[in-house]
Amino acid sequence: MDQPGSPQEPQQAHGHDGLPGCHRHPDRPTGIRCTRCDRPICPECMISASVGFQCPECVRTGGGSGPAPQASAPRTIAGGTLTADPRLITKILLGLNVAVFVAVLVAQQAGTDLVNRLDLIGLAIDPSRYQLVGVAHGEWYRLLTAVFLHQQIAHIAFNLLSLWWLGPPLEAALGRLRFTALYLLSGLGGSALSFLMAAQNQPSLGASGAIFGLLGATAVLMRRLRYDMKPVLILLALNLAFTFLWPNIAWQAHVGGLVVGAAVAFGMVHAPRDRRTLVHVGTCVVALLAIVAVVWVRTLQLVG
Repeated sequence: MDQPGSPQEPQQAHGHDGLPGCHRHPDRPTGIRCTRCDRPICPECMISASVGFQCPECVRTGGGSGPAPQASAPRTIAGGTLTADPRLITKILLGLNVAVFVAVLVAQQAGTDLVNRLDLIGLAIDPSRYQLVGVAHGEWYRLLTAVFLHQQIAHIAFNLLSLWWLGPPLEAALGRLRFTALYLLSGLGGSALSFLMAAQNQPSLGASGAIFGLLGATAVLMRRLRYDMKPVLILLALNLAFTFLWPNIAWQAHVGGLVVGAAVAFGMVHAPRDRRTLVHVGTCVVALLAIVAVVWVRTLQLVG
């Protein structure tokens, strides 16, 4: 782990577009500075104060020269509590995906078709049970279980590598509760759009909708912090091209997750400080209500 520097250390070398590197993570260019010592700080290091942001050293010691605002309890850029392990929720999500994948393999060995009971499907007849199944039949849980469901090793490996890459910076910047809400709403948003636009008996599964939500949230956060947007925009363009050009990919889940993730993240990182909690809760509630409305409309189309 990088060791923090002292308040008297020289300014870090400039990064992309002339932005200085974080004094604790020199490879991360940032446009934000500590209001006490004026050193550059990245999203993982910044802590909300009554005015602006402060670095961890100044919060711990009250250091810095001259008068400075009194620091509040350590908070992330979105108002979440600063934690010792900014990867905890990411690790839990990784574990849940792996656990469901293992459960699917064990069920297959036991002769149980767990995939068909958990994947996303609008409305179909299950030949093994000779009955209607699907979200429109009342099995709304499929909108969520499908987000944690994978069948192929390559599929789960790609999604989990993406989660491990995108998750920790967002979790550090948003806080655990907000990051969890972002991930779940993105996954549900992808499921909802798939339910709305895909054929009623076309199954889909995977964490891709949630991953695209994290990618959209990353773009929003980088824009908020005035980072160089080129890398994330190139990555987003490549993933969208892959989504629409590669066969047998549920592009609806990718687009739905991307839109919901970007919208939720925008509400989280742009909320006014004095109404932050209200705006965050309102943003998540609006996103959830929009998802429910889409599912309700599609259900009426299929069974109404």
